[in-house]
Amino acid sequence: MVFNIGKEEPIADYVLRDAGVNLLAFSGFPRNRRAQLDFVPADPMAFKAAAKQAKLKVLGPKPCFLAEGDDRPGAGAELMTRLAEAKINVTALQAISAGVGRYGAILWVKPRDVKKVAKLFGIG
Repeated sequence: MVFNIGKEEPIADYVLRDAGVNLLAFSGFPRNRRAQLDFVPADPMAFKAAAKQAKLKVLGPKPCFLAEGDDRPGAGAELMTRLAEAKINVTALQAISAGVGRYGAILWVKPRDVKKVAKLFGIG
């Protein structure tokens, strides 16, 4: 899900928190003098309802993939190598150490590659 937040709209994270929306991942960055905030909610319907109630402009959903695993040297490289060997270009990727020896990552690919990635990683 993608939010484009304007100057007069409420801060999205407070709206979602107050509605009890649990997020699996979140990413934010500047875009055209505004902010693009990408949310991956555990319950998309609760997310949509909270956003609608707060009158937030929601674009999406936009497919993304979450990866997690044991944090060790080369873990991210292995993920990217599998995608490269399948000739899948990654549009964007953010990864972080989650602590306690774990990592998490969120990645986006072109719409034409979504099914390919799902098959590669045994999703669905």
